[in-house]
Amino acid sequence: MSAEVISIGALLVMFVIGTVLPINLGILAFVATFLVGTASLGLTEDEIFEGFPADLFVTIVGVTYLFAIARRNGTIDLLVSAAVRMVRGKVALIPWVLFLVAALLTAFGTFTPAAVAILAPIAMNFAFRYGLNPLMCGMLVISGAHAGAFSPIAVSGALVLGLTDDTKLSVAPATLFFASFAVNLVLSGITYALLRKRGGTAGAGEQHEQAEQHEHAEGHGQGGQETAVGAGPVALTWRQGLTLAALLALVVGALGFHLEIGFLALAAGALLALLDMKQQEKAVDGISWHTLLLVGGMMTYVAMLEKAGIIENISEHAASIGAPLLVALLLCFTVAITSAFASSTAILTAIIPIAVPLLFSSHLSPAGLIAALAVSTTIVDVSPFSTNGALVLSNARGVDRRGFYRQVLGYTCAIVGFGPVVAWGALVLPWS
Repeated sequence: MSAEVISIGALLVMFVIGTVLPINLGILAFVATFLVGTASLGLTEDEIFEGFPADLFVTIVGVTYLFAIARRNGTIDLLVSAAVRMVRGKVALIPWVLFLVAALLTAFGTFTPAAVAILAPIAMNFAFRYGLNPLMCGMLVISGAHAGAFSPIAVSGALVLGLTDDTKLSVAPATLFFASFAVNLVLSGITYALLRKRGGTAGAGEQHEQAEQHEHAEGHGQGGQETAVGAGPVALTWRQGLTLAALLALVVGALGFHLEIGFLALAAGALLALLDMKQQEKAVDGISWHTLLLVGGMMTYVAMLEKAGIIENISEHAASIGAPLLVALLLCFTVAITSAFASSTAILTAIIPIAVPLLFSSHLSPAGLIAALAVSTTIVDVSPFSTNGALVLSNARGVDRRGFYRQVLGYTCAIVGFGPVVAWGALVLPWS
């Protein structure tokens, strides 16, 4: 059995096990990297460790640490409350406010599932209280989180740009960000137009009455979150003011002076932690260790395949089909279908290196294809089998659970079938 077959077979086995069983795919990837690298590809341990993404590791640690502190001291809640007050009683605009808040959170470094975890309970509470369609509200939160997820200071954006920085391809950070934002905005507009007149299972009046009946029983749970959002202006504490200043400094330093995002975020987080020692230990717990394992393991495995020439061989086989546009469309559908059941972060780390040689051997636009793959991989995270879709499902109120599950699943099927075509048609076809 060839080394290429063994390497790809191990990758497929990892995806299956990581999807079926509750084990981090990154752990499996680290184990597979050692076994396949030493036993099949003849690499030394030092050669294997060269592929570990140390710079991305620091970026994810720093960004998630800083935003864990921002969540702990109430800065994130303050931003959400301020944004929601902008609707001034116009209930129909609430889903769009949630979309923009989600995009803002992820664009400034909040990991996508974390942003959805913050906003999904708020969105589902609004839908319950005011008779809005819960599917529409939940999906606009997820789409908003994806819309901002590929900014250069976001986790996903840093991941994709890091994967392309080591190649001769030129992918402008602004192109990647605005491409993702535009596609998610269009899909959200279609979702809003189709679902906004279809309310929940109960009418607005009945839902409001139910909400009032449950208000006291819920105490400081979801109802407490909703009350905080609906309250009047809240005074800005000095900790929150300093946190906002730190976030602004992070953006200016990273975008204006091209300083390392991870170290900037760690420095800002350390300063805030020193001024609020009670939150320091809990903030460390807020670092996305699951993501770090996943990204670290998968990128180390992919780097090993690149060193052994496996990625280049696979890409040459794909390019030999002779129709680059068709191959690009097939890649978009492949990542969309797979990501609906597996980790989108893992899919991105695996598919982008495969696409790089295809770009060198064709007239396809590097920025267009990379952006299309990134969008196709993430827009399907509305799936009930993904973290984001599960968060919407678990926070839905006043709905038939089984029926709502079928709605989310049906919406996912529509996105899987329609989304890659939109991404390919908008980002690959016009620029090629």
